[in-house]
Amino acid sequence: MLEDIIDVAKRAGEILKEGYFSKKEIFYKGKVDLVTKYDIKIDAFLKYELSDKYPDFSIIAEESGVSEKDRDKAIYIDPIDGTTNFVHSIPFCCISIGVWIEGEPFIGVVYNPILEELFYAKKDFGAFLNGEEIRVSEVGDSYKALLATGFPYTKVEMGEDFRWVISSMEKLLPKTRDIRRLGSAALDLCYVARGSFDAFYECNLKPWDVAGGICILREAGGKVSNEKGEEYRLSDHIIVASNGRIHDFMIENL
Repeated sequence: MLEDIIDVAKRAGEILKEGYFSKKEIFYKGKVDLVTKYDIKIDAFLKYELSDKYPDFSIIAEESGVSEKDRDKAIYIDPIDGTTNFVHSIPFCCISIGVWIEGEPFIGVVYNPILEELFYAKKDFGAFLNGEEIRVSEVGDSYKALLATGFPYTKVEMGEDFRWVISSMEKLLPKTRDIRRLGSAALDLCYVARGSFDAFYECNLKPWDVAGGICILREAGGKVSNEKGEEYRLSDHIIVASNGRIHDFMIENL
Protein backbone atom coordinates (compact mmCIF):
# COMPACT_ATOMS: atom_id res chain seq x y z
CA MET A 1 0.00 0.00 0.00
CA LEU A 2 2.80 2.43 0.81
CA GLU A 3 4.42 1.94 -2.59
CA ASP A 4 1.08 2.55 -4.33
CA ILE A 5 0.45 5.77 -2.43
CA ILE A 6 3.97 7.04 -3.12
CA ASP A 7 3.42 6.37 -6.82
CA VAL A 8 0.08 8.20 -6.82
CA ALA A 9 1.60 11.15 -4.93
CA LYS A 10 4.45 11.41 -7.42
CA ARG A 11 2.05 11.45 -10.35
CA ALA A 12 -0.06 14.08 -8.62
CA GLY A 13 3.15 16.04 -8.08
CA GLU A 14 3.45 16.48 -11.85
CA ILE A 15 0.12 18.32 -11.81
CA LEU A 16 1.28 20.48 -8.91
CA LYS A 17 4.51 21.38 -10.74
CA GLU A 18 2.57 22.27 -13.88
CA GLY A 19 0.41 24.64 -11.85
CA TYR A 20 3.27 26.08 -9.82
CA PHE A 21 5.02 27.33 -12.94
CA SER A 22 1.83 28.52 -14.65
CA LYS A 23 -0.39 31.55 -14.33
CA LYS A 24 -3.04 30.75 -11.75
CA GLU A 25 -6.72 31.65 -11.57
CA ILE A 26 -7.65 32.19 -7.94
CA PHE A 27 -10.98 31.53 -6.24
CA TYR A 28 -11.95 32.23 -2.63
CA LYS A 29 -13.45 29.86 -0.08
CA GLY A 30 -13.29 32.61 2.54
CA LYS A 31 -11.98 36.16 2.91
CA VAL A 32 -8.34 34.99 2.71
CA ASP A 33 -8.77 31.24 2.06
CA LEU A 34 -7.64 30.56 -1.52
CA VAL A 35 -8.26 27.71 -3.91
CA THR A 36 -7.10 27.17 -7.50
CA LYS A 37 -8.12 24.82 -10.31
CA TYR A 38 -4.99 22.83 -9.47
CA ASP A 39 -6.22 22.13 -5.92
CA ILE A 40 -9.42 20.80 -7.46
CA LYS A 41 -7.63 18.89 -10.24
CA ILE A 42 -5.21 17.15 -7.86
CA ASP A 43 -8.03 16.43 -5.40
CA ALA A 44 -10.05 14.72 -8.15
CA PHE A 45 -7.01 12.78 -9.39
CA LEU A 46 -6.08 11.49 -5.94
CA LYS A 47 -9.64 10.64 -5.01
CA TYR A 48 -10.17 8.70 -8.25
CA GLU A 49 -6.88 6.79 -7.98
CA LEU A 50 -7.18 5.92 -4.31
CA SER A 51 -10.89 5.06 -4.44
CA ASP A 52 -10.15 2.67 -7.28
CA LYS A 53 -7.24 1.00 -5.46
CA TYR A 54 -8.84 0.95 -2.00
CA PRO A 55 -12.62 0.82 -2.43
CA ASP A 56 -13.26 -0.16 1.20
CA PHE A 57 -11.62 3.00 2.57
CA SER A 58 -13.36 6.30 3.23
CA ILE A 59 -11.67 9.05 1.22
CA ILE A 60 -11.71 12.35 3.10
CA ALA A 61 -10.49 15.17 0.88
CA GLU A 62 -10.19 18.92 1.42
CA GLU A 63 -11.86 20.05 -1.78
CA SER A 64 -14.42 17.31 -2.39
CA GLY A 65 -15.54 16.18 1.06
CA VAL A 66 -16.08 12.61 2.27
CA SER A 67 -16.62 9.40 0.33
CA GLU A 68 -18.33 7.40 3.05
CA LYS A 69 -17.21 3.81 3.42
CA ASP A 70 -15.78 2.30 6.59
CA ARG A 71 -14.75 5.22 8.81
CA ASP A 72 -12.41 2.88 10.72
CA LYS A 73 -10.34 2.86 7.51
CA ALA A 74 -9.81 6.34 6.11
CA ILE A 75 -7.49 8.10 3.67
CA TYR A 76 -7.10 11.83 4.26
CA ILE A 77 -6.10 13.92 1.24
CA ASP A 78 -4.80 17.48 1.05
CA PRO A 79 -4.18 18.13 -2.66
CA ILE A 80 -2.08 21.24 -2.03
CA ASP A 81 -1.15 22.01 1.55
CA GLY A 82 0.16 25.55 1.36
CA THR A 83 -2.07 26.91 -1.40
CA THR A 84 -1.15 30.50 -0.52
CA ASN A 85 2.53 29.63 -1.01
CA PHE A 86 1.62 27.87 -4.27
CA VAL A 87 -0.19 30.96 -5.55
CA HIS A 88 2.69 33.27 -4.58
CA SER A 89 5.37 30.96 -6.04
CA ILE A 90 6.89 30.17 -2.64
CA PRO A 91 8.21 26.59 -2.76
CA PHE A 92 6.74 25.35 0.52
CA CYS A 93 3.68 23.49 -0.75
CA CYS A 94 2.96 19.79 -0.92
CA ILE A 95 0.60 16.91 -1.47
CA SER A 96 -0.33 15.18 1.78
CA ILE A 97 -1.89 11.72 2.11
CA GLY A 98 -2.55 10.02 5.42
CA VAL A 99 -3.96 6.53 5.91
CA TRP A 100 -5.55 5.92 9.31
CA ILE A 101 -6.90 2.60 10.54
CA GLU A 102 -9.08 2.36 13.65
CA GLY A 103 -8.21 5.90 14.64
CA GLU A 104 -4.44 5.45 14.40
CA PRO A 105 -1.97 6.64 11.74
CA PHE A 106 -0.82 3.80 9.50
CA ILE A 107 0.81 5.42 6.44
CA GLY A 108 1.89 8.98 5.73
CA VAL A 109 3.17 10.42 2.46
CA VAL A 110 4.00 14.12 2.08
CA TYR A 111 5.49 15.19 -1.24
CA ASN A 112 6.86 18.60 -2.20
CA PRO A 113 7.68 18.23 -5.91
CA ILE A 114 9.09 21.77 -6.15
CA LEU A 115 11.94 20.99 -3.74
CA GLU A 116 11.87 17.25 -4.55
CA GLU A 117 11.22 16.28 -0.94
CA LEU A 118 9.38 12.99 -0.55
CA PHE A 119 8.62 12.16 3.09
CA TYR A 120 6.97 8.85 3.90
CA ALA A 121 6.39 6.45 6.76
CA LYS A 122 4.54 3.29 7.68
CA LYS A 123 3.63 2.28 11.20
CA ASP A 124 6.51 0.44 12.90
CA PHE A 125 8.77 0.75 9.83
CA GLY A 126 10.35 4.18 10.42
CA ALA A 127 10.23 7.50 8.58
CA PHE A 128 12.15 8.46 5.45
CA LEU A 129 13.04 11.42 3.25
CA ASN A 130 13.99 10.48 -0.31
CA GLY A 131 14.96 7.00 0.84
CA GLU A 132 17.07 8.06 3.84
CA GLU A 133 15.80 7.38 7.35
CA ILE A 134 15.09 10.49 9.42
CA ARG A 135 14.90 11.16 13.16
CA VAL A 136 13.83 14.05 15.34
CA SER A 137 16.40 16.35 16.92
CA GLU A 138 17.95 15.85 20.36
CA VAL A 139 17.45 19.47 21.48
CA GLY A 140 16.20 19.62 25.07
CA ASP A 141 16.91 23.26 25.93
CA SER A 142 14.09 25.57 24.86
CA TYR A 143 16.53 28.42 24.20
CA LYS A 144 18.19 26.25 21.54
CA ALA A 145 14.87 25.18 20.02
CA LEU A 146 13.54 26.39 16.68
CA LEU A 147 9.76 26.24 16.56
CA ALA A 148 7.24 26.34 13.74
CA THR A 149 3.66 27.55 13.82
CA GLY A 150 0.85 28.67 11.55
CA PHE A 151 -1.95 31.21 11.55
CA PRO A 152 -5.57 30.04 11.10
CA TYR A 153 -7.84 31.59 8.49
CA THR A 154 -10.15 32.52 11.38
CA LYS A 155 -7.63 35.23 12.32
CA VAL A 156 -9.64 37.68 10.21
CA GLU A 157 -12.43 37.48 12.79
CA MET A 158 -10.00 38.60 15.53
CA GLY A 159 -11.72 36.22 17.92
CA GLU A 160 -10.56 33.43 20.21
CA ASP A 161 -8.18 31.82 17.68
CA PHE A 162 -6.52 35.16 16.92
CA ARG A 163 -6.02 35.94 20.61
CA TRP A 164 -4.59 32.44 21.23
CA VAL A 165 -2.06 32.91 18.40
CA ILE A 166 -0.84 36.21 19.81
CA SER A 167 -0.77 34.90 23.39
CA SER A 168 1.16 31.74 22.48
CA MET A 169 3.80 33.67 20.58
CA GLU A 170 4.15 36.10 23.47
CA LYS A 171 4.83 33.16 25.82
CA LEU A 172 7.08 31.10 23.56
CA LEU A 173 9.12 33.53 21.50
CA PRO A 174 11.26 34.96 24.37
CA LYS A 175 12.10 31.44 25.60
CA THR A 176 13.20 29.88 22.29
CA ARG A 177 15.78 30.41 19.56
CA ASP A 178 13.04 31.60 17.19
CA ILE A 179 9.73 30.77 15.55
CA ARG A 180 9.15 30.14 11.84
CA ARG A 181 5.91 30.26 9.87
CA LEU A 182 6.31 28.45 6.52
CA GLY A 183 2.64 28.06 5.62
CA SER A 184 2.22 24.27 5.36
CA ALA A 185 1.33 22.24 8.44
CA ALA A 186 2.14 18.97 6.66
CA LEU A 187 5.68 20.14 5.89
CA ASP A 188 6.08 21.64 9.37
CA LEU A 189 5.42 18.20 10.88
CA CYS A 190 7.87 16.60 8.46
CA TYR A 191 10.53 19.19 9.28
CA VAL A 192 10.13 18.32 12.96
CA ALA A 193 10.49 14.67 11.94
CA ARG A 194 13.81 15.34 10.17
CA GLY A 195 15.14 17.55 12.97
CA SER A 196 14.99 20.92 11.19
CA PHE A 197 12.38 22.15 13.68
CA ASP A 198 12.25 21.01 17.28
CA ALA A 199 8.52 21.59 17.74
CA PHE A 200 5.41 22.75 15.90
CA TYR A 201 2.07 24.00 17.17
CA GLU A 202 -1.07 25.42 15.58
CA CYS A 203 -4.81 25.76 16.14
CA ASN A 204 -7.88 25.10 13.99
CA LEU A 205 -6.30 22.68 11.54
CA LYS A 206 -8.30 20.10 9.59
CA PRO A 207 -7.62 16.34 9.57
CA TRP A 208 -6.23 16.41 6.02
CA ASP A 209 -3.67 19.05 7.07
CA VAL A 210 -1.99 16.75 9.59
CA ALA A 211 -2.98 13.12 8.97
CA GLY A 212 0.05 12.32 6.81
CA GLY A 213 2.58 14.33 8.80
CA ILE A 214 1.57 12.82 12.14
CA CYS A 215 2.46 9.32 10.96
CA ILE A 216 5.82 10.51 9.66
CA LEU A 217 6.65 12.40 12.85
CA ARG A 218 5.71 9.53 15.15
CA GLU A 219 7.79 7.08 13.13
CA ALA A 220 10.73 9.51 13.37
CA GLY A 221 10.54 9.37 17.17
CA GLY A 222 8.47 12.50 17.74
CA LYS A 223 5.51 13.17 19.98
CA VAL A 224 2.08 14.59 19.15
CA SER A 225 -0.61 15.75 21.58
CA ASN A 226 -3.23 18.42 22.12
CA GLU A 227 -2.47 21.47 24.25
CA LYS A 228 -3.35 19.54 27.42
CA GLY A 229 -0.74 16.89 26.71
CA GLU A 230 -3.40 14.30 25.90
CA GLU A 231 -3.19 12.00 22.89
CA TYR A 232 -4.00 14.00 19.78
CA ARG A 233 -7.24 13.25 17.98
CA LEU A 234 -7.98 14.55 14.51
CA SER A 235 -10.94 16.43 15.98
CA ASP A 236 -8.77 18.38 18.48
CA HIS A 237 -8.59 22.14 18.04
CA ILE A 238 -4.89 22.50 18.88
CA ILE A 239 -1.95 20.32 17.85
CA VAL A 240 1.42 20.26 19.62
CA ALA A 241 4.19 18.24 17.97
CA SER A 242 7.80 17.98 19.06
CA ASN A 243 10.96 15.93 19.30
CA GLY A 244 9.62 14.75 22.67
CA ARG A 245 12.42 16.40 24.64
CA ILE A 246 10.81 19.83 24.77
CA HIS A 247 7.20 18.64 24.76
CA ASP A 248 6.58 19.42 28.42
CA PHE A 249 7.93 22.93 27.85
CA MET A 250 5.51 23.39 24.95
CA ILE A 251 2.52 22.16 26.98
CA GLU A 252 3.41 24.38 29.95
CA ASN A 253 3.43 27.43 27.71
CA LEU A 254 0.38 26.63 25.62
